[in-house]
Amino acid sequence: MFYREAGQFKTNYKADQAIFPILQDRIGLGIILLIAAIVLPLFGNDFFLNSIMIPFLIFSLAAIGLNILTGYCGQLSLGTGAFMGVGAYSCYKLVTIFPDVNILIHVLLSGFFAAAVGCVFGLPSLRIKGLYLAITTLAAQFFLEWAFIRTAWLYNYNDSGAIEVPTKTFFGLAVTGASASPTTRYFVVLAIVVVLTWVASNVIRGRIGRSWMMIRDMDIAAELMGIKPFNAKLSAFAMSSYYCGVAGALMVFMWLGAAEVESFNINVSFQILFMVIIGGMGSLIGCFMGAALIFILPITIRAAPELFGLNIGAATAEHITQLIIGSLIILFLIVEPHGLARLWQIAKEKLRNWPFPYG
Repeated sequence: MFYREAGQFKTNYKADQAIFPILQDRIGLGIILLIAAIVLPLFGNDFFLNSIMIPFLIFSLAAIGLNILTGYCGQLSLGTGAFMGVGAYSCYKLVTIFPDVNILIHVLLSGFFAAAVGCVFGLPSLRIKGLYLAITTLAAQFFLEWAFIRTAWLYNYNDSGAIEVPTKTFFGLAVTGASASPTTRYFVVLAIVVVLTWVASNVIRGRIGRSWMMIRDMDIAAELMGIKPFNAKLSAFAMSSYYCGVAGALMVFMWLGAAEVESFNINVSFQILFMVIIGGMGSLIGCFMGAALIFILPITIRAAPELFGLNIGAATAEHITQLIIGSLIILFLIVEPHGLARLWQIAKEKLRNWPFPYG
């Protein structure tokens, strides 16, 4: 009874088409943002913010980028890690060439370089799709990894081949580098993720997002109705790669502090794909659910046995994690292809009628 639409009347189209038309949803979102912006920074320690919340938000942003391409436009991609690498290396070169420009501008601009590269490797989607397109993006993954290693200019000819993050300030407060506090970096990542999630939700609900979904459902029918596959597919590749590029820049500058090419290998691409599958394809909230499960699950598996006085090795915990994640992927693909987001939607529908069996 506490989650019902009775008495919530819509008097205009704007209210009827709102992202959160139900008052309880708006209150719930406000509580979540309040917890994320105030409660967690106040009561969370440095380890919790730096090792759990910051990477969780970054991988959620990368999952949103992949979900735009795969979940909303129906174009399978296995090159997410490489596009994140393009964003990270681009941000590093921007910081090197323009050291006086604000680091947040560099982070946001780095996504455009990833978008340009994504459009180049997205051109084959105009002719091929499905497994063949996945192989093409896989080739992009391996090619870009090779380019990151062989192009010494990208990492300023560093002997180690790694990119090292310098200390950068924002209004006199260090936001990158060893002197930046986890709380400061958490607020920066949180602000960027919230803004880009809001932008993605509006784009998806608009004309561009509807063209993506028409291409996903039936591209031939969409073309007969006036949708241009060239514009729709390349725009999806561009926006998806932009989000992945920004996520890669945040991963290096706000979390790792330094990175080599192995930080953007094929394992990262598969990890983000698993987040999208388990969270729910075609759902923004599913990206956060999938990222929470995939990233926080290994930490929980390593920490839980210690509460019961058990001691398991790191290798054993890793094997258990892979076993559970693999089982969950198979389970969701068979039982609920739309992932955790669909389960949450079903739960909300049940709450609307509770305690009655029907509405």
